[in-house]
Amino acid sequence: MIVHFDGSSADDVWQQAAEEFQCSDRIRSQNSRSGSTREILHAAMSIADPRQRWVVSRKPPLNVAFALAEVVWIMRGRRDLAFLEYWNSRYRNFVGPGPELHGAYGYRLRHHLDIDQLERAYQILDRDPDSRQVVLQIWDSRIDMPAADGTPSNSDIPCNVLAMPKIRDGKLEWLQVIRSNDMFLGVPHNFVQFTSLQEILSGWLGVECGSYTQISDSLHVYDRDWEKVVDSHPLPNISLSIDSLTLPRQESDRVFKELERRVEKMIDPETEPGTLEGLASWDSVPQGYRNIVYVLAAEALRRRGLREAATGIMQHCKSPVYQQLWSRWSSSRLGQTKSSRRHP
Repeated sequence: MIVHFDGSSADDVWQQAAEEFQCSDRIRSQNSRSGSTREILHAAMSIADPRQRWVVSRKPPLNVAFALAEVVWIMRGRRDLAFLEYWNSRYRNFVGPGPELHGAYGYRLRHHLDIDQLERAYQILDRDPDSRQVVLQIWDSRIDMPAADGTPSNSDIPCNVLAMPKIRDGKLEWLQVIRSNDMFLGVPHNFVQFTSLQEILSGWLGVECGSYTQISDSLHVYDRDWEKVVDSHPLPNISLSIDSLTLPRQESDRVFKELERRVEKMIDPETEPGTLEGLASWDSVPQGYRNIVYVLAAEALRRRGLREAATGIMQHCKSPVYQQLWSRWSSSRLGQTKSSRRHP
């Protein structure tokens, strides 16, 4: 039986699922190679407004810069660990040592099957908005299935299996299918990753965003994270996202290529603080993309121990939700000085 959670925002849906884990008699104990879990089998989570993609009330708070850098990484079809590890030094603990990642979502979508699946989806839906045949495939049984004795084929097996975008009533609907979904670490980032792809593709197609639905075949909380989930309560006055990621196809390509270049400069240890502050200035793009750069530049400065300069950069950010997320994240890092790639 499918357990369904639906709401207007990601935070609302995540909190519903957290409450279900605490109150329902449908929760099962389930062992895994990474530790014991509490599991909901066959969970569906639907977000009415995909732009409200941020789980703001999670404790500890979400690393908003890492989540945004990951969207750039996916859109540019990358699979290198270094691009993301700067923003989250613990990332290799979950995906392996690199330098390239086996299950990188962007690479799988844009290169792995010798086809740019996002580009093909755009072409099909642009010409045939009624199509039911667009499937974005991430899972590859040839290299992802375990050995016959159950041994994993790699330390970085993709949890996301596929996506099925469809246009209905002039809106781009998105169904994401996930084989294994960590409620604490995975779900908040999956919401950001794939609602962002949904919004970007809707911009290419010139249609509105419809709802986002995520089916998690195994939605689970590791016992080690249980108290964190229990301690996460809805916050008062959660800010709404007012930014838009929608751009025409060619303009979107240009903007993400430039975003990639700026992030590469930010993570370069040779980049001077003054250059970092300069990278935050990008007046030729819509406010939504300027706000992303402000967050990334502020976090890069914070990681170099320049908290005052980071706070100054964030004052230019016009996104209330980014302000709220980064403030909570930055405050949680107090007492951690000196910047480096080892900084969490």
